[in-house]
Amino acid sequence: MKVPIEALRTATRRAIAAQGYSEADTEIILDVILYAQLRGNNQNVIKLLGAGMPANPRAGEIKVVKDTKLSALLDGDWNQGMVVVSRATELAIDKAGAHGFGIVGTRRSNSPTGAIGYFARQLAEAGLLGFVCSGSMELMAMHGSYEPFFGTNPLAIGIPTAGAPIVFDMATAAIAWYGIHLAHAEGESIPEGVAYDSDGRVTADPAAALAGAIKAFGGYKGAALALIIEVLTRPLVGATRDDAGKKLDWGNLVFAIDPELLADDLASFQAGVSDLLARVKSLKRLPGVEEILAPGERGDRVYQRVMATGEIELDERIWLDLQAVGASIDDAD
Repeated sequence: MKVPIEALRTATRRAIAAQGYSEADTEIILDVILYAQLRGNNQNVIKLLGAGMPANPRAGEIKVVKDTKLSALLDGDWNQGMVVVSRATELAIDKAGAHGFGIVGTRRSNSPTGAIGYFARQLAEAGLLGFVCSGSMELMAMHGSYEPFFGTNPLAIGIPTAGAPIVFDMATAAIAWYGIHLAHAEGESIPEGVAYDSDGRVTADPAAALAGAIKAFGGYKGAALALIIEVLTRPLVGATRDDAGKKLDWGNLVFAIDPELLADDLASFQAGVSDLLARVKSLKRLPGVEEILAPGERGDRVYQRVMATGEIELDERIWLDLQAVGASIDDAD
């Protein structure tokens, strides 16, 4: 069904607020979720349905616990992941603006960080090379195993150009966790070969996959990349496990590089990247390929189309469930 974007924005804001977030935190989470929804990314309003992502009643103040001119370590104190990484991104931009480089790690955030391409884009729009990675609970198996151990361990990179930034955003899993939730909510199957059930059998049933484990994309290469991100978002930042080894929190890492550390200036770097993109897009195409797309370009076009029409296609069940979550505010009044 078609839903007006402003109606979606209102319903999403209410659904976030209904889960216990402050007005300021609600606006941060809203921006990240709608960034995904309006670009066709599955890190979208589905996060707010079912069990949702309620605010942690233990949440306190996000604190800098280690600080240098180039780096900072944040204790998220059980705040929502998008809110914590938003603060980390701001700090990384400040440090890179002052010193050419900034790296910020976070630990003890309460829940997923959403489409981390949102933060990579912020870094690129500030004229910086931006890298963001995130580690979550046990969802994905190591190559050769069917036991969930890694998070989906996404990585996003933002690169400034003379036009729209390049934004590369990928999970190291063969399918995003919320992609499985979305398929389950819509009564659809998941692609073949991306997940195991709890007994190690490959499954296309989203319910069985949710009880089992996701595969890494690309076999052992994707699993190796997931392991690297696990290092960067766990031991490096001091994310925690219980005595049995089970993860207790989310860890994240953001770093930003001023291109002028190596390039003559930002404008010449951006022009060089734009020239490179133009050359890539003019390469000879295989049969059936209409256009070669740069990372982030597909999502940007989806966004431009929905903004031009003022409405977005949304599964009716998702829309009704989203409104029902927000309606709990009225029920509590």
